[in-house]
Amino acid sequence: MPSFYIQLRSFYEAKFDNFVASNQINMERTIRVKDKDFSIFIKADTIDAAIQKVADSINLDTASENPVFLVVLNGAFMFAADLLKKVTVNCSISFVKLASYSGTQSTNTVKELIGLNEDIKGRSVIVIEDIIDTGNTLNVLMDLLKVHGVDKMRIATLLYKPDAFQGKYKIDYVGMEIPNDFIIGYGLDYDGFARNLPDIYKIVE
Repeated sequence: MPSFYIQLRSFYEAKFDNFVASNQINMERTIRVKDKDFSIFIKADTIDAAIQKVADSINLDTASENPVFLVVLNGAFMFAADLLKKVTVNCSISFVKLASYSGTQSTNTVKELIGLNEDIKGRSVIVIEDIIDTGNTLNVLMDLLKVHGVDKMRIATLLYKPDAFQGKYKIDYVGMEIPNDFIIGYGLDYDGFARNLPDIYKIVE
């Protein structure tokens, strides 16, 4: 075969390979969950770096406190698992489950599903949240901790939406600040789906 035709074929093969690669990337970056489309927003390596930052601050602040980490389920399970692997202080872990979401919108009504059933009076407590937006759920939980007589209360969250926040408590440890978009993945869900995704996606309007 003449060299001209070999070069021409190589040229179009390269063009085709680039086209396929480009479309594979686009397909990986956009997913469909139930009836909605979501695009990639925060990759797993960025999430891990944010978690390390939070863990470093907690290790520095609580070295002598033996804190209780209070993990808010369901959403915070992934964040808590990865965060606590990086925490080096002596600590204990407990869980509470509250709900305030239905679909993609906050209902502004918090329902306590699983209560706190251990004595935390006089302890240092760090609440672990996956995301804080309005702060309504957080207000209920922190008020509950006051009733239990904790010594110190701190809040750690992977994601924080400052534009949506209406809470009354200080957020002590923030992995990342994000816009007020609906997001899924890395523990966050849409009607129970997509919690298992290692990256975080935002809704495509």
